[in-house]
Amino acid sequence: MAQINPKLGDVAANMALYEAGVRDAASQDVDLVIFPELSLTGYFLRDMVPDVAVRLASPEMERLKALSREVSLVAGLVLESEDHRFYNAAVYFEGGEVRHIHRKVYLPTYGMFDEQRYFARGGRLRAFDTRHGRLVILICEDLWHPSTVYLAALDGALTILCPSSSPLRGVTDGAEQDDNARYWELITRSYAETFGMFIVHSNRVGFEDGVGFWGGSGILDPFGHTVCKAGYYDEAFVAGEVSHEAARRKRTRAPLMRDEDVDLTIRELERIRRE
Repeated sequence: MAQINPKLGDVAANMALYEAGVRDAASQDVDLVIFPELSLTGYFLRDMVPDVAVRLASPEMERLKALSREVSLVAGLVLESEDHRFYNAAVYFEGGEVRHIHRKVYLPTYGMFDEQRYFARGGRLRAFDTRHGRLVILICEDLWHPSTVYLAALDGALTILCPSSSPLRGVTDGAEQDDNARYWELITRSYAETFGMFIVHSNRVGFEDGVGFWGGSGILDPFGHTVCKAGYYDEAFVAGEVSHEAARRKRTRAPLMRDEDVDLTIRELERIRRE
């Protein structure tokens, strides 16, 4: 997890952070590095969205492909479609190619957030196969909706990669972390243990437009145990080693996904929608 502090609207400067992060990863024999949500552009973009957007054929995408020949990576960026819609996207690169794109499906538009004003909403969620196993990408708010984790587990994912730009909210005097960080850590631990999955959370740090970001990136194993964790508020590069054997042990002891009745879920969802 490359817990970086990107510069708002400065793609060139942020690409330099990516290059440094990949070099750091390669020097540590890391196989996969995850950069935070919108870390190629900064988060509070507002009217800058079209100016920093990239397309699949953009030079920036070619540079990221080249970097992935050294280390597989997840980049957080604004992706423009052929019909000029702009997506908060996370792109998975491996072996010099784009292997998967996730367009954020849940765009927060409340409180300090106004994503739906500037971004189009993604319309799909898919697990995908890599040399690191079967993965799924959920971007920040996507992970707050239990249905996305459920769908990912049903689709065979053993690992959730979650790039985020999660801000400080509700700071309590004397607490180690803010209320938002506390809730993130509660739900991710619950998801990991309930669904028997690894959760890899890469959150940014720094300040934009007077808003701070808390960092705290890390990996949870399928038992809800912390594999590794970065500190709060400061830039960091934190790496952890995982084995899919942990998911096997967890799912053998608690075969909830084996026993899940998908047809029951579909029938009841259809009933709820009708009613």
